[in-house]
Amino acid sequence: MIVVVDTTPLNYLILVDSVQVLPDLFEQVRAPSAVIAELSHNRAPEAVRLWAASPPVWLTIQDPTTTDASLKLGSGETAAIALGRELKADWILIDERKGTREAQGRGLRAAGTLAIVEEAGARGLLDYGRTLDRLVRETTFHVTNQVPRDSEQRFRDRQKELA
Repeated sequence: MIVVVDTTPLNYLILVDSVQVLPDLFEQVRAPSAVIAELSHNRAPEAVRLWAASPPVWLTIQDPTTTDASLKLGSGETAAIALGRELKADWILIDERKGTREAQGRGLRAAGTLAIVEEAGARGLLDYGRTLDRLVRETTFHVTNQVPRDSEQRFRDRQKELA
């Protein structure tokens, strides 16, 4: 199973010490160099910049051969969507609503940071409650009060499916 990762999910998973679940969930994890460049930006948190400076061996950095100039998205999102289409990726990890809509409109299955935390938690790869708490309290991940409740229900439903 191939996943292409955009900047924001990588950023948040790094910040909550959970990025290592990606190769456990997916056979191949790819990111365009534009994503690595965004993670390396001088305004990115130090932990994220350090991670991007020396990505793990399980992450393949690969650029798409072409991009869609009509997309009005950031360079990381645009490249991730293009690469996902070229690779016929099983999933694209992207958090931004507009990017998610654009990816889905181009035939890609999109999931965000919360979906990864839910799935990894249900599979016992991380402590779901602790990770969700850190995501909401220790990062700039902004959600309404209802979102964590909905996430917890999806997590519990997935746990039951896997049992």
